[in-house]
Amino acid sequence: MQPSERDEIRDLLKRTAVALKEGDVPFALCGGYAAWVRGAPEPDHDADFLVLASEAERAAKVLADAGLQVEDPAEDWLVKVVSGGSFVDVLWRTCGHPVESDLIERSEVLPVLSVQMPVLQATDIVITKLMALDEHYCDFSRMLPVARALREQVDWAEVRRSVEDNPFAAVFLELLDRLDVVPRTSAA
Repeated sequence: MQPSERDEIRDLLKRTAVALKEGDVPFALCGGYAAWVRGAPEPDHDADFLVLASEAERAAKVLADAGLQVEDPAEDWLVKVVSGGSFVDVLWRTCGHPVESDLIERSEVLPVLSVQMPVLQATDIVITKLMALDEHYCDFSRMLPVARALREQVDWAEVRRSVEDNPFAAVFLELLDRLDVVPRTSAA
């Protein structure tokens, strides 16, 4: 029996995390799989990790030294770990900003597919997902199940403060208010 694409992504996620742990590279699971660990639906595409911008080169070397296939895409803010038709993104910039230690330090070590690894806090997951919204990518249908699933774990006031300059994120938060997914904000 051939492994499914989901099995392939899950295996690659675990192998990437173990390599980063063994290489003593500070990291955190982020994106859809971080949301999944915290109760959101499982994503149907890649997995994502954050590493410190200052550790980007070392992270790529650690992954390659662990026998993983590391590809350097055209983007200058990530590497891809590839296996078959699946990949894991290892990012050192998110939303146009270098990953800083406080984001990773706030992560919580949780079991993910039997591997203990740092996972972004729910508030940080939502903030990074919302800050990625722009005129080229504005898919609220992917965000709504995440917001619903994580709503009790998220500091929505912090989310609002962090994304207030992104009009796409602001509109999504208004949608969440109107759907009674999150507590309504008081009129200013």
